[in-house]
Amino acid sequence: MTNDSTDAYADFERRVDSIEGGYEFLLAYAAQGRHTDRGAAPERNVRNYLERMEKALDGFGAVAAACAAQRHAPAADCAAFLDAVARDAEVAQGAIRLVLAQADISSQLVDNLNASIHLRALLTDVFIVDEAFKPRSGERS
Repeated sequence: MTNDSTDAYADFERRVDSIEGGYEFLLAYAAQGRHTDRGAAPERNVRNYLERMEKALDGFGAVAAACAAQRHAPAADCAAFLDAVARDAEVAQGAIRLVLAQADISSQLVDNLNASIHLRALLTDVFIVDEAFKPRSGERS
């Protein structure tokens, strides 16, 4: 998490890149019909993508709140949503940790993770935060 609110959106963008890039890889992995992730090259290993996603979700709610503060969004107007973002990130992170704890990560397991309402809620949250709090042209991020 960033300590400098002027960097909140840049931190958010880096985390979103890991989350979205991971999700795109997970979609492709789910379609492969694999029974195990063992033997995959590092750049094509599902565990590496899941680990990056898991790390990006650590403190994600606080980063979203920092983006809101950076945009001077009224706390009363967005508190309930930002609380949901934090919860959704924690639950999605828990699901990812559960998958990572498995000895073998199959395409079916990843397909179920992709279909999880928790991961989908997080992705929707990301889109809303991005659109609501991204710096507008001429503003410093």
